[in-house]
Amino acid sequence: MPLNRVGDFEFDDSVADVFPDMIRRSVPGYASMLSMIAQCAERYAVPGTNIYDLGCSLGAGTLLIRQQAKPSCRICAVDNSEPMLTRLRQRLKESVDNGNVVDLQQADIREVEVINASLVVLNLTLQFLPPEERDEFIGRIAAGTRAGGALVLSEKICFEDAAQQELMTKLHHDFKRAHGYSDLEIAQKRTAIENRLLPETLDAHVARLRAAGFRTVSPWFQCFNFASILAVK
Repeated sequence: MPLNRVGDFEFDDSVADVFPDMIRRSVPGYASMLSMIAQCAERYAVPGTNIYDLGCSLGAGTLLIRQQAKPSCRICAVDNSEPMLTRLRQRLKESVDNGNVVDLQQADIREVEVINASLVVLNLTLQFLPPEERDEFIGRIAAGTRAGGALVLSEKICFEDAAQQELMTKLHHDFKRAHGYSDLEIAQKRTAIENRLLPETLDAHVARLRAAGFRTVSPWFQCFNFASILAVK
């Protein structure tokens, strides 16, 4: 639906109401990203440790982690949007509790102390932080992650080559049109979000993760200008 007013993108009630549909139609490969989160919860979650879903939004990742992680984990689901957490709180009541505590926190993810983490998820989250703060933020996550623990980082990315950037942008817009967005809606959404979402190259993300101390950094997925990386400490 076209916007009556185009301002900066905010995760308010209007976005929370349509968020699952918006993500499905906007992010190619989103289902695959969620599948990897579930797989990593099963593989890396250790009883008695903490799992962090930073920028959890409506909790698609949190709910999968709750289902797949071994019992006795503490899942810290953090978001600064009260409308998102309100809806997630209701979804948790309606989901199966398999013995993992879910702690919802309304907070800026930069203020969360990561401690004794066996798994951390940043699913389309880092891109909203100022670029100059990302190195320090990832460094703190790495410091709070146990040896053998993992970080799943999924992001919109950009490309150094101008022709490649243009091609991937066009293919992404084609994807949106194929999922029902009009040219006006695509242009309005791009205008609203471009001052909030600042992508980096895949190489920049890999270099940052390695510098932070993750011993294995594996880009495992890319579709157009979206990518996901599994980093293991």
